[in-house]
Amino acid sequence: MTWLTGDRRGSVLPTPQSLLRSVYAGRLCVAGAIYLAAALKFAVAAPLDLLVTSFVLVAAVVVTIASYTHLSRRLPGRTFLYGQALFDVALITTVVHITGGPQSDLTPLYVPLIAVTAVLMPPASTGLITALVGIVYFADVFYGHTTPMTAQVGLQLLVFAAVAAVTAYFASRVSVMGAEREALAGELRQARLEAADVLRSVPTGIVTVDQAGHLLYCNPAAEQILGFKERQWRGRPIMPEFAKVAPEFWAAITATARRGVRAMRVEATVRRPDRTFPIGVTTTTLDVEPAGEPRVTAIFTDISDSKRLEELHLRAERLEAVAELSSSLAHEIKNPLASIRSSVEQLGRAKRVNADEKFLTSLVVRETDRLSRLLSEFLDFSRVRATECRPLDLRTVAAAAIRLVREHPDCPEDAVIDLTGDAAPMEGDEDLLHRVVSNLVLNAVQATGSGARVVVRTGRPASHELPGGAGIESPVSLAVSDNGPGIPENLRARLFEPFVTGRVGGTGLGLAIVQRAVDAHRGLVLVDSPPGQGTTFTVYFPAARRKEEAA
Repeated sequence: MTWLTGDRRGSVLPTPQSLLRSVYAGRLCVAGAIYLAAALKFAVAAPLDLLVTSFVLVAAVVVTIASYTHLSRRLPGRTFLYGQALFDVALITTVVHITGGPQSDLTPLYVPLIAVTAVLMPPASTGLITALVGIVYFADVFYGHTTPMTAQVGLQLLVFAAVAAVTAYFASRVSVMGAEREALAGELRQARLEAADVLRSVPTGIVTVDQAGHLLYCNPAAEQILGFKERQWRGRPIMPEFAKVAPEFWAAITATARRGVRAMRVEATVRRPDRTFPIGVTTTTLDVEPAGEPRVTAIFTDISDSKRLEELHLRAERLEAVAELSSSLAHEIKNPLASIRSSVEQLGRAKRVNADEKFLTSLVVRETDRLSRLLSEFLDFSRVRATECRPLDLRTVAAAAIRLVREHPDCPEDAVIDLTGDAAPMEGDEDLLHRVVSNLVLNAVQATGSGARVVVRTGRPASHELPGGAGIESPVSLAVSDNGPGIPENLRARLFEPFVTGRVGGTGLGLAIVQRAVDAHRGLVLVDSPPGQGTTFTVYFPAARRKEEAA
């Protein structure tokens, strides 16, 4: 009664090893009980019966020990299982024969033998073992005890066949259900593996904590954003760490855990030793078990790039508004200013004008000229438009702008301006691009002063260098770095606004013009200026214009 074919991998039945061990115990119990019964009735039992029962007990013990040893070393094979079945058929037949044949009370032992066969072996094997049981039982009845055919014997044979058929049917259904369950379990495992791979690879941070604030899950993106390792905090209270690194993040998780209030797109600030940046947070609850406490999951991402782009777009809009106002005011002032200059100049040429009056008139003329130049710069600022775009090499434009800056009066004689990088082919307005490079390089030279070293680099940037969501296809880059003192903290936020300058005598329009020229090419300009470590302006341009712009 101890066999399995080994091919029911989807079965919900016990393992072959556990069944075999259980039946081995039953086999020894049956053989021992038969031998004990014969030994206790030694006075009335035939010597042959006592000898047979002794042999049965010894054979059962030997076969069971050998089978157990084989089972502990390897999985049961088809031959081994058939051998177990044949031995159990012989054992039960011997016991039934000794205890009276058709009159034996142990004839029902055939039923669990057939049932186990039907459950754990294929239909063909079940039919073969059932036929064997019927044949040996029939032979024992008619030839071992010379008993005529009776309704009881026929009924017993029908019971054997019925047990085999019914058990085989239900066993096949259980096997099919087990296979389906195993298939679903495999699909579930695959889905979990795929979900785990997705969670590990997404750039969005995901953190799950229980009601007590113990960390249950954290993906690599969350580790990178918050600056801690999951293996150090899994299963431990992590909320105090959240409160220290990002108080708003901690508050959102706490509110969701205590009141079930889901936070949607809450902005928090992460303060790490190396940098401080904003994150967008959404929290939700997860009920794992109906009676269990809900877990809180926080989904968040670094929004510093999007905030930076938003600020750049707002800056561009402000510059456009200022440009329109500057254009209007410049036109309104320039014409009256020209009249004033002409009138004062004529008064200064009169014969009756004394020396003091000549000095005053020359002063007015000089100041009106200065105002006129300033108004011209205002007009230049308002007229920044990409009017003639054509294919060009940004590196060639940069080389021409550098030559011009070297001849500028504000460029120190010991200044070093290097051009590095690769060719950067693009479509653009050469005049505007020339102004971008020359303004950036001249600003770098003027800010650094004596001993200035400026490096201009062109080429194609790597994809990770651009802020997320920049939307610049096939970008080319221009970077201007200097070794100056850096930009003062009070000027950084307003650096590209008109009339903001940190240099005595500056108009504050150079970087504003750079910003508008870059916007005219649908580009992006960024600045990085650590205190005392120089300044780097990085400009990104699309290599080609959009189709609607080229049309």
